[in-house]
Amino acid sequence: VQLQSYGGGLVQPGGSLRLSCAASGIILGANPMAWYRQAPGKQRELVASMASGGFTYYPDSVKGRFNISRDSAKNTVYLQMNNLKPEDTAVYYCRATARNVWGQGTQVTVSS
Repeated sequence: VQLQSYGGGLVQPGGSLRLSCAASGIILGANPMAWYRQAPGKQRELVASMASGGFTYYPDSVKGRFNISRDSAKNTVYLQMNNLKPEDTAVYYCRATARNVWGQGTQVTVSS
């Protein structure tokens, strides 16, 4: 099982980015998936999750700004991030929760 995450970059405050997590060796639609982030000097934290049935969860820090979705045909999970703030700066990781498999991480930097 492999997860490859990409789509990070530098964006100004208030901007948007969409992260992608492409999977091989696993059917994403049948597995719970999540996105985490880790900022320098901080613990890794959950920012979005999606159960295999489609139920989603977001912590208050990103609720209303982030959206997790999946494309079963492409076997890819996305994280749409809107109205980004400097405090969203971190390395973002996707995870196949039940398998405890992590993607390699993609850097998101929010700065003017």
